[in-house]
Amino acid sequence: MLLRPLLRAALLLLISSLLVFLAAAALPGDAVEVRSGGRASAEQLAALRAEAGLDRPVLVRWADWLTGLLTGDLGRSLVTGREVADLVTGRLWVSSALVLGSLLVVVPLTAVLAWAGARGPAALRSIVSAGSTAVAALPQVVVAVVLVAIFSVALDLVPPVSLLPAQAPWTRPDLLFLPVLTLALPTAAYTAALLRGALEDATGLPHVKDARVRGLPRRTILARYLVPAVAPTAVRSFAVVTGSLIAGTTLVESVFGMAGLGELLVTSVGSRDAPVVQAVAMLVALAVVLGLWLADVVAVLTDPRGSHA
Repeated sequence: MLLRPLLRAALLLLISSLLVFLAAAALPGDAVEVRSGGRASAEQLAALRAEAGLDRPVLVRWADWLTGLLTGDLGRSLVTGREVADLVTGRLWVSSALVLGSLLVVVPLTAVLAWAGARGPAALRSIVSAGSTAVAALPQVVVAVVLVAIFSVALDLVPPVSLLPAQAPWTRPDLLFLPVLTLALPTAAYTAALLRGALEDATGLPHVKDARVRGLPRRTILARYLVPAVAPTAVRSFAVVTGSLIAGTTLVESVFGMAGLGELLVTSVGSRDAPVVQAVAMLVALAVVLGLWLADVVAVLTDPRGSHA
């Protein structure tokens, strides 16, 4: 029963690796051309591309890159010559602190909003629904500006720029406050809308209605019937959310001056440093696929129909 989710996750990762590689390879120009600054002749560019292996067929390069991924070798930067793994791990602490801090806000806030929107009084449901839709639709830049205006300018509680220490960013929660909220608030609003629908559907299931008729306590109904019914959707949603949070660090890190994976991705795209772009993008894909695999496992363990999905 659990073999199918594992095979599905492996196939998704394989497809993701191909799409990531092709997207990076499709960027206009390449690192050799950018590095030369237009001063190299066509013959010199061809020699440099051959030296970097960029003259080989795309699928051959993808196979080599995939083999390196499986052995832990992410290659070298085409711009700096440094190991890609070193570049990624050097930025990982900042982005990890930002994503984990956001999840600590997103998970409980999503649960409260979803429950209030699905099971609260009619007036509260309308307010939560309208508010969640409005906040989820706001661009991150707008959220960042509003939060800076409130907490940095009006209240003077936290600094507007977050120059975090690279190795121990969690030691400065005041600097994480604004970036975390900028990521978390729209994400929680969006996820709450997804889970609210799933919760409403679960409360209408026949066995849930029967449990109510039999007079079972609300806690029992919640733990025994509602949570198992909603769990696969919740895990699947948070898997996608985690990936979007990692991707969302690109803008947030740029806005707040943070040296994390998002900022590394932006600079690498600008310099056409394909190995670095591929490594960061694959990290996002890995987070999403692992979460989706976990959701499949939860579906199998909690839903007798999960093995037939």
